[in-house]
Amino acid sequence: MKFLIFAFFGGVHLLSLCSGKAIYKNGICKRTFEEIKEEIASYGDVAKAIINLAVYGKAQNRSYERLALLVDTVGPRLSGSKNLEKAIQIMYQNLQQDGLENVHLEPVRIPHWERGEESAVMLEPRIHKIAILGLGSSIGTPPEGITAEVLVVTSFDELQRRASEARGKIVVYNQPYINYSRTVQYRTQGAVEAAKVGALASLIRSVASFSIYSPHTGIQEYQDGVPKIPTACITVEDAEMMSRMASHGIKIVIQLKMGAKTYPDTDSFNTVAEITGSKYPEQVVLVSGHLDSWDVGQGAMDDGGGAFISWEALSLIKDLGLRPKRTLRLVLWTAEEQGGVGAFQYYQLHKVNISNYSLVMESDAGTFLPTGLQFTGSEKARAIMEEVMSLLKPLNITQVLSHGEGTDINFWIQAGVPGLLNFYNLR
Repeated sequence: MKFLIFAFFGGVHLLSLCSGKAIYKNGICKRTFEEIKEEIASYGDVAKAIINLAVYGKAQNRSYERLALLVDTVGPRLSGSKNLEKAIQIMYQNLQQDGLENVHLEPVRIPHWERGEESAVMLEPRIHKIAILGLGSSIGTPPEGITAEVLVVTSFDELQRRASEARGKIVVYNQPYINYSRTVQYRTQGAVEAAKVGALASLIRSVASFSIYSPHTGIQEYQDGVPKIPTACITVEDAEMMSRMASHGIKIVIQLKMGAKTYPDTDSFNTVAEITGSKYPEQVVLVSGHLDSWDVGQGAMDDGGGAFISWEALSLIKDLGLRPKRTLRLVLWTAEEQGGVGAFQYYQLHKVNISNYSLVMESDAGTFLPTGLQFTGSEKARAIMEEVMSLLKPLNITQVLSHGEGTDINFWIQAGVPGLLNFYNLR
């Protein structure tokens, strides 16, 4: 809901104080903050109509039902897969049938990686099958696998201190979970750091605050000039178990087999739809989520929910017959999980018109109980955001926090365009 309110009112107000062709004259803002504040308050009835339709009216649960149909019938949507391209074509048709404007597909090239068969077995001090998930872009092992002794470390610093012990071994990272942004570096960089000290492979404790013996996947990144080694995530439980064994000086040996392969880049699309602005149609407020997912789940939370929330924002505005001053543009990204590949190519294509982008939004933080939005922009723009959020007091969703960056919108934010990321209370 908050995403929709910002899609409509952000397009009207966000940069009214400090940018936009219709705003500046000789470098001076035409409108005072008080004037903008009064205008925002005047949209109270419109905000209530949006809330009533989405929460209590015929659109109640619509985005959930739309999402369930896609993820149940299409399933996982890995970059380069037929499932992803099927989902893109379905969404293209859905957006057209929804009556949105300028629905089209923008071609991009994306990575194609497949995990293949994979397994890990602890051979010493006892036989124990280890649950693993290979990390995106990892190379595979030789067909016979890699059998080697294990070195368990809890940090990159410890790995450096024990570098002489790592050569010819499988490095197991049992890093403590601090928060996602700090801990995820072990997943993305663990293989490179282990390879630098001569390791044959790396196994990373899943980046999670809790576990039910479930390994997590995600992207990892190789580095030019550093040997590529196979890498996968293991469960929190197995990482802790091996750490306890190692603390007693017990020798651990693992056989790792991974059939992962990287194929040539393939064709895909970012999916775009709009509601054209009534007064400044050339100016854009962008709402977005990504359609791709990993291959071991339906991708309902990451990021089907975000993609369908973004679609719903335009649907509700259309259903109410509202026409914002600026164009609302929905983009459903492809290949986000591989590092924002589709979003980067969109930026390269459209950055020539960056002065026309008023606000970029991304929903990719899960779909839980919403409490507010994370925002990156000037203090004056933040003040406008806080006024817009006050329209959501009936839902008790009013927080405006910092750090509105997201993988798919960071290119724009780094270039100076204000950005918003959904914020959820996960507890």
